[in-house]
Amino acid sequence: MSKLGKPVTQRQLRVGEMIKQALGMIFLRSEAKLPNLETREITVTEVRMSQDLKTAKAFVLPLGGKNSQEVIEKLKEFSFVIRKVLSKKITMKFLPKLLFVKDESFDYAEKIENLIKQTHK
Repeated sequence: MSKLGKPVTQRQLRVGEMIKQALGMIFLRSEAKLPNLETREITVTEVRMSQDLKTAKAFVLPLGGKNSQEVIEKLKEFSFVIRKVLSKKITMKFLPKLLFVKDESFDYAEKIENLIKQTHK
């Protein structure tokens, strides 16, 4: 569910998954030439689409979580390059604007797991 209480549509989920797969392949094959950034080490965990499908929020995490803030800043800075490569991979009426965000879900899951372990001791 989105923050406004509107349910996420099947179309949003389908388009988000399509963009996630395309971004993953772009990063894996280093198709987007970004200076001073090894894209093979970047994992795209989720892509959330806006209601109008014009904005895609990509949750990414560098391998091992190291230098995550620097990687996110580079991705934001060169999102136009990634978007250009993405335009050749997928066909849509409007190619969404890409927003890159650090995926905090793994940190949160680890924190919960540690709390559960502490209660069992």
